[in-house]
Amino acid sequence: MEFLAAIKLGYVLSGFIVGMAVGLTGVGGGSLMTPILILVFHIAPVAAVGTDLLYAAATKTVGSMMHRAHDTINFKIVGRLALGSVPAAIVTITLLHTLGIASSKANVLVSVVLAVALMITAVALVFRNRLLGYYARHVGKLSARRTMFFTVLTGAILGVLVASTSVGAGALGVTALILLYPEMPAVRLVGSDIAHAVPLTLVAGAGHWLLGNIDFALMGTLLLGSIPGILIGSALAPRVPELFLRRAMALVLAFVAIRLVL
Repeated sequence: MEFLAAIKLGYVLSGFIVGMAVGLTGVGGGSLMTPILILVFHIAPVAAVGTDLLYAAATKTVGSMMHRAHDTINFKIVGRLALGSVPAAIVTITLLHTLGIASSKANVLVSVVLAVALMITAVALVFRNRLLGYYARHVGKLSARRTMFFTVLTGAILGVLVASTSVGAGALGVTALILLYPEMPAVRLVGSDIAHAVPLTLVAGAGHWLLGNIDFALMGTLLLGSIPGILIGSALAPRVPELFLRRAMALVLAFVAIRLVL
């Protein structure tokens, strides 16, 4: 009984820590929660991903409502991203089902893809400014047609990553949008990315739900910690240097990625 209580407290604490990270940096939801569920609580990778997706959908819905109230969402961008991400997520869920959702093959696949996604996210966090500078020098501003194409393509890539690992909508999504829409205020890009994450995580989460891969009791316990964590992290964010936060988060993600494949 005491052991079960300790586990539940651990879930709440994990939700709080991840919520704090998201509030401080805007990233870290899937990047941290899924590895914690796998490495700390020894939950099967596909089960961790499925539960985290609906958990993310709930938190992103609250975040998108706040951004909508402040008019910091560009729904044209959201639509373009969803045009690529939703079909890609459905295809990915179908592939996981074909492999056998409870099989060791699916768990190994998810672990490897998750590790790769975490390393890419870590690189994007550390070298975001250099990436932006390189892009500005060598690519410059895209035409309207090419911008639309690459936005849909970005959505498709995020759909695959999010559906299989629950990682990608944060650092990777925002970094891609900054490259594609350099003249748009960052707050609108962040708001649009969060709003896009709602239909993506809902569709992907629903797919895992149909496969019987969601632990709703676990999800509710995580939310008990994440909601106050997000509120506190958001309040502290203006007082903490962004560069320090990005580098600290990148180190954590890189460590977790290596740990997942060893």
